Amino acid sequence: MALGTVIRSFLSPGAIPTGLTFDGRCLWSVDYGTNRIYQIDPATGTVIRSFGTLLTKGQGLTFDGRTLWHCDLTTHLIYQIDPETGRIIRSFSAPKIGPRGLTFDGRCLWSSDSNEYLIYQIDPATGTVIRSVPAPVKAPYGLTFDGRFLWNADNGTKRVYQIDPETGTVIRSFLSPSTSPYGLAFDGRTLWLTDITATSIYQIDIG
Repeated sequence: MALGTVIRSFLSPGAIPTGLTFDGRCLWSVDYGTNRIYQIDPATGTVIRSFGTLLTKGQGLTFDGRTLWHCDLTTHLIYQIDPETGRIIRSFSAPKIGPRGLTFDGRCLWSSDSNEYLIYQIDPATGTVIRSVPAPVKAPYGLTFDGRFLWNADNGTKRVYQIDPETGTVIRSFLSPSTSPYGLAFDGRTLWLTDITATSIYQIDIG
């Protein structure tokens, strides 16, 4: 398949699916239309379970191997969440006031900011910014890590960019299959992308 080819898609369980992550077996989607986080079977799109969140404009979502992390545009905070109960374990301030995408690289969190057009590397133990790299363009929403590179879905250009995390250099990109790309996740082989207009989740080949 060619880069960016849609393998399949299904409807999102919520109304405005903004954040997406993969835990090694299931997808997790945060939806600020329903203020819920959903665990989803990626083979069928079936909701396994869900829990409510008190966050009013939830954005990025990621999994660190044990817990979920989630950022919110209203509070400008990044939250660590127990995926079994939905309980907030702790929180700290996002680097700036426009946190959108969120991902984990095995050691650090990364957060894309749509106000500053930057992608920040963050120490999850302290919330301290380690460094930042420029976002490809000016609407860096979805963010994920494939073990070597960052991927960023841009809501302005409607493209998904593969980025060198050391420099921010764009390696390659492809046009999103959707008009409003938002959340982004990597499952070890393919990307998954949410769209808030079509209210859908797409599985995408990246070669």
